[in-house]
Amino acid sequence: MKKKSVSQTETVKETVDDLLKKLKVESTVSVEEVTTDEEIHYQINIESPETGLLIGYHGETINSLQLLLGVILYKKLGKWIRVIMDVGEYRKMREESIKEMVNRIILEVERTGQPVEMPYLSPLERRIVHMMLTEHKTLTSQSHGEGRDRRVTVKPR
Repeated sequence: MKKKSVSQTETVKETVDDLLKKLKVESTVSVEEVTTDEEIHYQINIESPETGLLIGYHGETINSLQLLLGVILYKKLGKWIRVIMDVGEYRKMREESIKEMVNRIILEVERTGQPVEMPYLSPLERRIVHMMLTEHKTLTSQSHGEGRDRRVTVKPR
């Protein structure tokens, strides 16, 4: 009897379901394969009555779960795949607030000509800032520092 081949999307979903079951977290998981110009990644959306527990302080738990999931999938698939985990649309709302903050900072830097250092952002959040400013004609962004002290500065080109 021939074994049915499991798609990568199904593997991601089964792995997330298994991880959450082991954590004894009641949840509903959906996984979507997203293709952009640069890459393919998997958007994982989790709905749960325990969103606060899964998100953690400033998103630290969700970031850790995402990293752990990446390692587990690497072990299963033998290659790294990019996964973005969202719980109760936390990342989506956080991304919108970061974009609003960046737009306010852009206006301030254009008005004053002075660089503005942003508060701590996770690597994923810093990436949003850099992506927003890649095509900007007069401003750029630069990361500096290490670990929790890493910051993004928006400044004139």
